[in-house]
Amino acid sequence: MAAVLLSWAVALWLEGAAGLHTDAVVLAVVLTLTLARSPRTAGRRDRLLALALLPAAAAGCAGLGRLLAAHYGPGAALFTAVLALTVWIRRYGRAATTAGTLITLPLVALLVVPGPTLPPAARHEQIGWAWSALIGVLAWTSVQLVRPLADRFAPRPAGPGVPAPRRPTQSRPRPSTRMAVQLAVAVAAAFALGRLFHPGHWTWPVLSAYLVTSGNRGRSDVLRKGVRRLAGACAGTLLATAVAAAGITGNPAVAAMFAVLAVALWLRPLDHAFWAAGTTTALTLLLGRFGQDATGLLPVRLSGIALGAALAVAAAWWLLPVRGPGAPGPNSGRACPPSPGHGVAGTLGVPGSRGPSGRRRFTRS
Repeated sequence: MAAVLLSWAVALWLEGAAGLHTDAVVLAVVLTLTLARSPRTAGRRDRLLALALLPAAAAGCAGLGRLLAAHYGPGAALFTAVLALTVWIRRYGRAATTAGTLITLPLVALLVVPGPTLPPAARHEQIGWAWSALIGVLAWTSVQLVRPLADRFAPRPAGPGVPAPRRPTQSRPRPSTRMAVQLAVAVAAAFALGRLFHPGHWTWPVLSAYLVTSGNRGRSDVLRKGVRRLAGACAGTLLATAVAAAGITGNPAVAAMFAVLAVALWLRPLDHAFWAAGTTTALTLLLGRFGQDATGLLPVRLSGIALGAALAVAAAWWLLPVRGPGAPGPNSGRACPPSPGHGVAGTLGVPGSRGPSGRRRFTRS
């Protein structure tokens, strides 16, 4: 949260100095929040890779946001293809996995920042590619400046090495291929049905479908994440209703939003439902700042989250299912323990269990 507040303060100054739209500030907060969740054991090469890729990906996502606003179909197809590609390239080892994660962060931010769903009269105020790249540099710098404090006050965790990828089997596609196909189908369906049932807020089912599908560790894992995300959103709806009833507006609403995010970050390792509840409440306060009836939109948000989660579960269960690291192998008489997920799912706090044996097997896949 220290990195987030630093990034927010600088972005807020940039907004006033350069006459930017509020989505620049939201982009800075979302990028910093997700990037700060990356492993603290990242080496110098990974940090330099992040500096090179994150601004470029943020600039590209600015153009993608305009494409989605002007031509929904081609924009949705390109968005889905890029997301699937970031999962598919995990087969090429740690560097490819890190690159895919970094490319995904601005894509997730694009679903949180309300740029593509702004009214047509306000779309010309959207942040451009150059400012988006600068915001990416700002997010990276904020995280790097605060990380030494984290290393000083909290022990640095040991980082397990990533084994070399296995050669693909002849009988079935690699897990990375299956996960990419599942993600593409779930996100594409969320784009189509979200536009049909939630034309002004299609980002909610798309984001939910991505978060539930990403970091797939098996069918039961996806089902568990979908249920937890929906339960957390329901709890967040009740909390957001209480906040709205209290009449919190203006600067107190901004302070309340950051306070809710801080608590949600603290509780996120316990259960993903806490994070879903916190983000629902924070988004309600954010939409209120944009002049929308945030309380009235809560049922729409819940139905969008339920739709996206259902699509993710359906894709994971019936389309090239992935056997999680907890499932018994062909030469094993016992189950291997689950392992933390790779990619942005781990960055966003999708829960996972620890276990060196399961981690090695899963990362090889």
